[in-house]
Amino acid sequence: MTENSYEVAIIGAGIIGIATAFYLHRNHGMRRIALIDRGAPMGFTSAQSGENYRNWWPHPAMVAFTNRSIDLLEGIARESGNRINMTRRGYALVTRETEIDALVQQLHDGLGETAGNLIRYHEAGQGSGYQPPVDPDWETAPVGVDILRDVSLIREAFPSYATDVRTVIHIRRGGDISGQQLGMHMLEALKGTGLERIEASVEGILGRDGFALELSGADGARQIRAERIVNAAGPFAGRIAAMLGVELPLRNTFQQKIAFEDREGAIPRAMPFTIDLDGQRIDWSAEEREMLAEDPDFRWLAGDMPGAIHCRPDGGDRGSWVKLGWAYNDSPAEAGWEAALDDNFPEIVLRGAARLNPSLKAYYGQLPRNMHHYGGWYTMTGENWPLIGPMGPEGAFMNCAYSGFGTMAACAGGELAAAWVAGAQVAPYGAGFSLARYEDEALMQVLRESAKGVL
Repeated sequence: MTENSYEVAIIGAGIIGIATAFYLHRNHGMRRIALIDRGAPMGFTSAQSGENYRNWWPHPAMVAFTNRSIDLLEGIARESGNRINMTRRGYALVTRETEIDALVQQLHDGLGETAGNLIRYHEAGQGSGYQPPVDPDWETAPVGVDILRDVSLIREAFPSYATDVRTVIHIRRGGDISGQQLGMHMLEALKGTGLERIEASVEGILGRDGFALELSGADGARQIRAERIVNAAGPFAGRIAAMLGVELPLRNTFQQKIAFEDREGAIPRAMPFTIDLDGQRIDWSAEEREMLAEDPDFRWLAGDMPGAIHCRPDGGDRGSWVKLGWAYNDSPAEAGWEAALDDNFPEIVLRGAARLNPSLKAYYGQLPRNMHHYGGWYTMTGENWPLIGPMGPEGAFMNCAYSGFGTMAACAGGELAAAWVAGAQVAPYGAGFSLARYEDEALMQVLRESAKGVL
């Protein structure tokens, strides 16, 4: 094998590409791997991660997939002395509704036969064995799902929530990690194994007797060869596939978040990652709402908005920052390297999040100057499942379309992609994440329906 020749070339050095390289070496002993990206590892989409994880999905394949990923994350936490800062206070799904049959059905669909043992109800007047998320330790946290419909219990366990909350669905196997530390741990484990990082853009791919990749970098143009390639190019995965004459069913949307120092102590440090499920109208004054309604460009901000606003404390129990997110943008767009941030977003998400956590109103119009406003691309299929497996020509593979769940699923996705590349046995859920799923109309109908309710 020559200097410019590799067993595998992985296009994309985000957490998905890094995890693929990690498991190609750890599980299959591959050594001559090229990891290609025009920038630093985890310097683009992965740098904008919410860094959350959960095993809550409305389909058993996705539950099995993310449970496997969490198992692998736990293994890395153990072997690294929890370098990845893994915590587990869960996901709290909050609503003002009491009729939640559709949500409960999603839980049953995802958990399957185990649902009866894993779902616990906490009703008013019945007493409660509910364990509040006081301790962040992932090794001692409960599993399963707690459904709280006792208002007094909700007020006691989650004192920052608005008083009109009537139901909390607490997914217990969830929390947060440091995505950057996860990536660095994997890269350090690959030192001395034959992995080569190449800082360049892929300009073209020729498939004949393996693959010839045309690269462009700071040192000019060059060509490398690889026996196999993996498309882990995130929002640019469609472009890479097109170089091989393959059209992938992908679309990109740009989503934004903010993080700021919570100097007012509005959000309790022990609050789990919380999603306000309910649609709403943003908390503007009557005068502000009237002004917005009269402006064609901003009228949408005065009307009904979707739910799913995210809020969580950031930086652990001793930290002081808060993260807010609201993925209300569903407009497809061509991915680019520059972040198209909306200057209005910080105030929009703040006022939206204040509906559930009213103490956030203290920041109206006066977010801290060190507030961090950032955004990244969600690359997804219509059913919101990733694409992992063979991609067109023999020897070409893909590991992409992770929407907003790349960090949490990276380990299982990297492991699965590595098995496909190595020709090893794949996990039972593996075929469902490949292009083969589009040949199963019954499965696709289920996925199209379930995708409507996934956050």
